[in-house]
Amino acid sequence: MGSVKGTVLLTGANGGLGSAIARQLASQQQFAGYHSLYTAIEPERSSHSCDVVSLNLADLDNVRDVARAINTRVSDGEIPPIKAIILNAGFQDFGKQVWTDGFDTTFIANYLGHWLLTLLLLKSIDKSSGRIVVIGSQSHDPHDKRNESTGAFDEEKYKTVVQDQSVIDAIARGSWSSAEEDPSWKSGYRRYGAAKLFSIMMIHELQSRIDRDPVLNNVCILGVDPGTMTTGLQRHASWIIRVLIFQIIYPILAFIAPNGLIRSTSKSATQVLNATFDTTVLPKAGYYFDEKPFETSMESMDINKRGLVWKESVKYARLKGDETILSDWA
Repeated sequence: MGSVKGTVLLTGANGGLGSAIARQLASQQQFAGYHSLYTAIEPERSSHSCDVVSLNLADLDNVRDVARAINTRVSDGEIPPIKAIILNAGFQDFGKQVWTDGFDTTFIANYLGHWLLTLLLLKSIDKSSGRIVVIGSQSHDPHDKRNESTGAFDEEKYKTVVQDQSVIDAIARGSWSSAEEDPSWKSGYRRYGAAKLFSIMMIHELQSRIDRDPVLNNVCILGVDPGTMTTGLQRHASWIIRVLIFQIIYPILAFIAPNGLIRSTSKSATQVLNATFDTTVLPKAGYYFDEKPFETSMESMDINKRGLVWKESVKYARLKGDETILSDWA
């Protein structure tokens, strides 16, 4: 592979934040030595040298097929080992709830598909310094003050997400905060937040398991909260939310106050890539907002809860030991 430093895998590369990350990977000299591998449901044409792969994270068979193909290409020397995996793809239904293979699509597209993809691709990650970056969200924490204006977590029953195994199953199957119970956009936001909570639990739980693994213990997983942006996540929202708020008001606010809570996808993309390629030793299982350490929710760090979510994820994804090289996978 000559002087190529490694492969960078980015999911959701044709979305708002994903497109911004892809543009910076393609245009900045510091990333010229990396082979880019972009995944999307409907890949766009790219003007620069890279691989673009169709991936539907809500289809676990497709996730397995794509991971298998990537692992084969790495083992055959066609592309270099994976230096970084950026788990960026996302989906919000804004109350227009849909299911895929018996799972709430919000759950499987945001969390379970990414979880499975990551476990399968550990075979191909750079064992000396590979990095996995999870795109987080304020929605994962009902107590984050940025959520107060939404009113989505005002009811006491939504202030704690994971009570027991039955609640995890209700989230996975879509009966928790369902659109039938609450037809407003808030039901979808809560389910999106639950999926993001599980993703951030994965940061802590997977890093703990990687640290105990004799082959993978130099791999680092961390998270980045990109803040509020105008992206494809709003495509299922009402006109007022999708157009008036996110396409008119928010871009104006981001322009007037570039260091405020509303930001451009370009700014967030820079922060994601800085976390991905920072050559200093970042704390494993770290989480960052505006490039500063940011504490994740109490629930996300709960050892028992995150362990329970992991075990349920193994069952939902039907993961087998020969599919991943992680020694403590079950």
